[in-house]
Amino acid sequence: MDSTWTESVVNVVDVEATCWAGSPPPGEASEIIEIGLTVVDLNIGERLGRHRILVRPAWSTVSEFCTELTGLTQDKVDQGVSFAEACRLLTAEHRAGTRPWASWGDYDRHQFGRQCQATGTPYPFGRYHVNAKTVFTKVEGLRKAPGMARALQIVGRRLEGRHHRGEDDAWNIAALVLHLHERGDWPTAGGHRACR
Repeated sequence: MDSTWTESVVNVVDVEATCWAGSPPPGEASEIIEIGLTVVDLNIGERLGRHRILVRPAWSTVSEFCTELTGLTQDKVDQGVSFAEACRLLTAEHRAGTRPWASWGDYDRHQFGRQCQATGTPYPFGRYHVNAKTVFTKVEGLRKAPGMARALQIVGRRLEGRHHRGEDDAWNIAALVLHLHERGDWPTAGGHRACR
């Protein structure tokens, strides 16, 4: 891929990870348990596909706090694929290595980077990532970056589905990406180079 992208299709990604009300238990660390992905075609202004990959945690467990937040249970994520397989699926089925991608904030990008490094898994994404939260905050002239749910309220949209569910959050973030694009405020080249 050269220094700009011309493809109108963007992967919008949101992850959920193991989490706790306080510090993680000894020997555990936060890891991805759900990858939500919505495919957006900017040219036609539509969300084309809604996808979900459940990921089986390798060194942590789903806490009661995490279940209350995300609705995901240990039994459910135990049926998921390994993190390495999830990354392979992102590349093989969603062109993650060549398609630009976006997330609400940099947490998702950093979490993938940390987990890929910790597990020796090849980073699945290409070099172009846009932090949609930063773009939204700037074009709306806000002093403080809003969460995704608040951003939807600002533009007069309702949250669809369950907040803190990766599949639903990616779908809602994709609506905000389309809103920014319709206004002419979506960047045409990557806002960040994703870490490798």
